[in-house]
Amino acid sequence: MSSLIARATCSTYNPNVTEVFVYIVECADGSFYTGWTTDPHRRLREHNAGRGARYTRSRRPLELAYLETQPDRASAMRRERSLKNLSHAQKRALADQQQHNTPTQSAA
Repeated sequence: MSSLIARATCSTYNPNVTEVFVYIVECADGSFYTGWTTDPHRRLREHNAGRGARYTRSRRPLELAYLETQPDRASAMRRERSLKNLSHAQKRALADQQQHNTPTQSAA
């Protein structure tokens, strides 16, 4: 899923940032964690370093399974809540659908 992160990387925190993302990471035990961020690359690094959510600290390594752009933080928080309410199977289907629809990057 690194191609998802590559398209969504922001360099630094900015309170006026226009892009906000909702993400689902898959934990080493197969469970999913859902959150929102302005910088998916940084947030995944934080989770994998044990500085993310308490839930993910003991379930590393993590891999980005799903990423979605939202217009603002309020929308991201609403979408996060709706994704958290999905079943494991529904989250898996969403992640698989996005992976299937994401074009692969060719080697340069």
